[in-house]
Amino acid sequence: MAEHRERFPRVVVGVDGSDHAGAALQWATAEAVRRGAVVRLVHAMGPPSLVPTGKASARFHPSDEMRSRANALLAEAREYVVGLHPDVETETVATSEDGPRALLHQSRPHDLLVVGTRGLGPVAAVLVGSVSVRVAARAPCPVVVVPHDLGRPATTCLQRIVVGVSFSRDARRVLKLAMDLTGETRGELVVATSWEMPQSSGYQFEVTGSGHQSLEEMFDRQSEQLVDGLLTELSQARGAVDIKVSVVRTRSDPVDGLLRVAEGADAIVVGSSGHGTVLGWLLSSVSQGLLHRSHIPIVVLPKHGAQD
Repeated sequence: MAEHRERFPRVVVGVDGSDHAGAALQWATAEAVRRGAVVRLVHAMGPPSLVPTGKASARFHPSDEMRSRANALLAEAREYVVGLHPDVETETVATSEDGPRALLHQSRPHDLLVVGTRGLGPVAAVLVGSVSVRVAARAPCPVVVVPHDLGRPATTCLQRIVVGVSFSRDARRVLKLAMDLTGETRGELVVATSWEMPQSSGYQFEVTGSGHQSLEEMFDRQSEQLVDGLLTELSQARGAVDIKVSVVRTRSDPVDGLLRVAEGADAIVVGSSGHGTVLGWLLSSVSQGLLHRSHIPIVVLPKHGAQD
């Protein structure tokens, strides 16, 4: 029975008793209801790694007191989930690993991993790497980073989603993820592209078959073609149209542009890496910028996160 259940997607969420984790747990529960998934509650007992090397650290042996506290936290989290939605099924895991490793090891390609914003201050993120940033970059599945206000997420809905699309190899995967999430509620999807004119010392025009064309016109046309092509391909693959889609193109810093477009939205979807040099979408920078500044959940599709 256990082997059969392991094949089903889950919503995986870290639990540590903090306000950050509480907001993530509330969002994860709502998402589990939307997709009819099991919530896997994970508590990491291992000490944090100051340097994210990716190598296994010496095995940590938690004390009996730490194990007892872990079990109590997991039991409290399970009661909280059941209190929100009695029909949601839960699983609990206590591990001796540190937070990032525990969450990565407990997630599979077709799961959804939900974390809070603990440790996302600029010093922590740059010098030691927060749980959220490290997990979002390396997870095998999409990662949702949930900001909080006094322990509560700004929203647990997915009625309006904004997705950032760029000239990167992951553009199709990111847009597909956003369409799938929007389809859970038959909501509204806003596809956003944003670009700035590159700093140059001269040429502001290119010669085309129809004459001179400004670089601004060229970038705008290319972004329009990119989005139209991806939307056509993915819409045909989905079959019936079950979501409302609109497109916004802005000429601004990508993070600023996305945050403006996302005013009043429920989530922003981006990739974790990319090479969007034409549009300025260096997604490792964009995703981290959004994690630091957004007041709504950010859904990050890691480089190897399943969404094909």
